[in-house]
Amino acid sequence: MNDRISITMLEDGIADVRMTRVDKMNALDGAQWNALVEAIDQLKVTPGLRVVVLSGEGRAFCAGLDLASLQSERDPGASSAGGSLADRTKGISNNAQYAAYGWRELPVPVIAAVHGVAFGAGSQIMAGADIRIVHPDTRIAIMEMKWGLVPDVGGMPLWRTQVADDVLREMIYTNREFNGVEAKEMGFATHVSDDPHAKAMELARVIANKNPHAIRGAKRMCNALATSSDAVLLQMESDEQLKVIRTPNQMEAVVSEMQKRKPNFAD
Repeated sequence: MNDRISITMLEDGIADVRMTRVDKMNALDGAQWNALVEAIDQLKVTPGLRVVVLSGEGRAFCAGLDLASLQSERDPGASSAGGSLADRTKGISNNAQYAAYGWRELPVPVIAAVHGVAFGAGSQIMAGADIRIVHPDTRIAIMEMKWGLVPDVGGMPLWRTQVADDVLREMIYTNREFNGVEAKEMGFATHVSDDPHAKAMELARVIANKNPHAIRGAKRMCNALATSSDAVLLQMESDEQLKVIRTPNQMEAVVSEMQKRKPNFAD
């Protein structure tokens, strides 16, 4: 896509998305924020997309904010046109928040493969994924308090369905570093793997061979869990089911399962 993000479309509609600012451990300056925003926007309109695997090349997933940008930019992460972090430039979020929260807004599942470090904003970009696979030695921290800041890259609405309230408060207040094994125990990670990218791709292939319309409906329901009432969720179950039941893709799911073959779904 550019010198900061690469997007490679693989078979079965899997997008292999990688942060490629290797010399800076994928730390976030204005150009890196904008590259993430552009990648998300591109993926939203990519035909045939079924699953996204998000990772970082080099030694790290993402080292967080490029501290040099604190000196050169008044509000690091604000839109490329300038302005304030208070400006809602991408729907309900600003540019920086969209770099993390935008993965949740993609209509398909996103799997983060995390290694090296995921500090500050990196930990929040990781949180934007539906599923997070980390190397056991990954160093993770909600780092902002170290620099006298608060987490502001979309983590708060993302972590609330992943981590217990008191655990999250401790990690924010202390900016304590923890590893991938601890991340799994606390809820920041879904799985621990010695090869997170390979594990993410293995899982992506499984998801990519499910009814794509049912997967998208299931993600919409999962996204609604944090803020919706029981009544809304019950209605949503029914509405989403009616969109897929007895459709060609749903029938293909049944037939291919009975015939023990790979399904052939229409996007």
